Amino acid sequence: MFVVRPARLNDLDALVELAEKKAFGMTTFPKSREQLKDKLEDSVSAFSGAADFGQKTSYLLLLEDMKTGAIAGTSAIIVGIGLDKPFYSYRILHHTQESVDPPVRVDTELLQLSNDFVGAAEVATLFLSPDYRTEEYKNAKLGKLLAKSRYLLMAAHRERFPEKAVAEIRGWVDDDHNSPFWDAIGRHFFQIPFHEADDINGQGNSQFIADLMPKSPIYTALLPDAAKAVISRPNDGAVPAARLLEKEGFRFSGAVDIFDAGPLLDAPIDTITTVRSSKTGVLGGTVEGGTDQHQHLAANPSLDTFRVTVTNVVEAGTGLWLPETAAKALETKVGDDILYVDLELGGGGKSRWGVKS
Repeated sequence: MFVVRPARLNDLDALVELAEKKAFGMTTFPKSREQLKDKLEDSVSAFSGAADFGQKTSYLLLLEDMKTGAIAGTSAIIVGIGLDKPFYSYRILHHTQESVDPPVRVDTELLQLSNDFVGAAEVATLFLSPDYRTEEYKNAKLGKLLAKSRYLLMAAHRERFPEKAVAEIRGWVDDDHNSPFWDAIGRHFFQIPFHEADDINGQGNSQFIADLMPKSPIYTALLPDAAKAVISRPNDGAVPAARLLEKEGFRFSGAVDIFDAGPLLDAPIDTITTVRSSKTGVLGGTVEGGTDQHQHLAANPSLDTFRVTVTNVVEAGTGLWLPETAAKALETKVGDDILYVDLELGGGGKSRWGVKS
């Protein structure tokens, strides 16, 4: 049995261990023990304090393997991006120029440094340990559990979150972690390697971006073909996360990351599939046993004891019925509220990146 729950201060050692297994480029999940401690403290404060849209707050969720007690993954919601420091991106602008004599029309794109997402909520830090990506855990739906738990938290406490959510997708890099986009632009202004600049930005020091980045628009026609080809292209390993976001209703915002040109997706929170489709009921009882063919996400919606698990929910005249193991994982009893949603909800169709979403 697996459960997603708020991170606690005593999770620090496990979180440090998990961060050592993360993929390159996940700047919202640093390896520094001190930074991870700060993130835990910020999250504990967010869960225990009143909502305040005037400052940045972060809700950090952890996936716990209840059989072993191991921390298997993490996800987060960062509320109020751009309030403490600029949240820079390149806005893609389309520009047309025409000449009458000779008759020529030129359609071009420009990259404009912008800080458009101030105050939005960022869904971030989605990471599942490689130890739990094996065939053994395929039916556990752990990736969906981690990702969708954030939206159930939004649904359960809508008043704590703003109107819009944003998601940054890691940009494309080669097998040696080189970014063609960085080589074409950033390298000329920062004079440091891509991974170093990305780490500095992830540590919260965005002032150096404001100091050194060009303020004038950049014509993409002047960039090498390799750089143009990766503008808004996700990292190969990030495509599954992008698909999940598309299924929830996120769409390309027209902006990209200033370092690797990874796409920024956004959506009004009220239109996110899991948020608008979730339902609340009262736990009417539990049954022994269960099935591996899970159909729902169920949550204990209380902020103090927020927990989410993958299970089956049966609607009856006496209330909602859950497997006994699921009710125990959620720390709920008969008469308590349950928030739940179908696990496989989400739009189909073709993804922006040429695959079924």
